Amino acid sequence: MKNIFLFIRRYFNFLFFLVLQIVSLSFLVTYNKTQEAVYSNFANEITGRVNTQYNKVQYYFQLKETNRQLSDENARLRNMLAANFEGPDTSIAKGIDTLTRDTTGRIRKFIWLPAKVVGNSYSSAMNYLTLHRGGLQGVKKNMAVVGPEGVVGTVIDVSDNYSRVMSLLHTNSRVSSMLLKGKIAGSVEWDGTDPRFLTLRNIPRSIEIKKGDSVVTSTYSANFPSNIMVGTIYDFKPDGSTNSYLIRLRAATNFYSIQYVNLVENIQWEEQRKLEATPVKNQ
Repeated sequence: MKNIFLFIRRYFNFLFFLVLQIVSLSFLVTYNKTQEAVYSNFANEITGRVNTQYNKVQYYFQLKETNRQLSDENARLRNMLAANFEGPDTSIAKGIDTLTRDTTGRIRKFIWLPAKVVGNSYSSAMNYLTLHRGGLQGVKKNMAVVGPEGVVGTVIDVSDNYSRVMSLLHTNSRVSSMLLKGKIAGSVEWDGTDPRFLTLRNIPRSIEIKKGDSVVTSTYSANFPSNIMVGTIYDFKPDGSTNSYLIRLRAATNFYSIQYVNLVENIQWEEQRKLEATPVKNQ
């Protein structure tokens, strides 16, 4: 408090001058219409600029709250409009396989079900995705999962409205695949390191391959339709323990940003499994 009085005493003349100036300007603006208009315009301009900058800063720090409000508003509108309600997808897209039944017709082999990705991991050795579509919407265990760019994984668990997918980026994942050129089959797996790359094994060294060659699902895959993109050859080398190549693939699917997928059901798979499990009778 003492310092304040010392400051006022030291600068009394200057402070008194400022007070008089402010009072004079106040009288000038108040009782002079021209000066009042000039001051008003100037004050509005300065205030507007300050408020604009303040609003920009405030808007930046309130983006989270703004997004929450927009999300709540969207949810409210979707609840009002049944056509826009966001729930488990119940639509069905049917795929026709080329398996012929007779000379005039074909039989269905695959059914495709769209789904939204609501959970995804890619940084551990065993990665999974969660889809907002479950048993009540036609999802079953062992269904193949395919994204817009290629293979994603396989369904391992199903609840009423959600399903869990073992990602292709899982050290236990195995997908029967083949070179698009030559149709030579092998097996694709992941080594648990880089989510961008996969490993293709069991391709004989006698087969001519080169960088950039496409690798797709093979005809031996029971749950995946054939010719679905898996990846492209990035590099390769001889596998020292076998007579085949160790091929590194760049994955077709970008697991960092995947949002929507399709689940694929092979409706003839059970018939195939039963037949293959039947003991062969001696002739």
